[in-house]
Amino acid sequence: MSFRSAFIASSLSLILCSPAGIEAATATHGTAVLTPATDIRWNDVPGFPGVQIAAVGGDPGKGPHHSMLKFAAGFAAPVHHHTTDHYGTVVSGTLVLDSAGREVRLPPGSYFAFTGKMPHTTRCEAGADCVVAIDARGKWDVVPEKEGKSSRK
Repeated sequence: MSFRSAFIASSLSLILCSPAGIEAATATHGTAVLTPATDIRWNDVPGFPGVQIAAVGGDPGKGPHHSMLKFAAGFAAPVHHHTTDHYGTVVSGTLVLDSAGREVRLPPGSYFAFTGKMPHTTRCEAGADCVVAIDARGKWDVVPEKEGKSSRK
């Protein structure tokens, strides 16, 4: 190792071992949120029996957030939309979404997105609860659609 390399390495180790160096290193690398499943706090969604939500980042009642939704096995929601664009990944169970007249079964690992207030129905197949990870770009809501308006073309 050259003198210059050794000098840089030893200087870097002194900087990183000092409290200021640790803070500087942390500031350049961001943060981590690690939440085991046993620590996730589920709350019933008022007015929607069979649905629970767990906010894991942000506040669904105020703006952009990451959350988990849990639908009881056999749960079904009529045609509705959400004001905010949102993106989801099915974690467990089989979620059935119907949008624009197309019904699709989504097993664990599947992805979906609804933007522009797209109307859809949501159902969780019998046999196992459905858990979905949601990335919502704004405040969460559920807006019922008029009957017969299950698709927009």
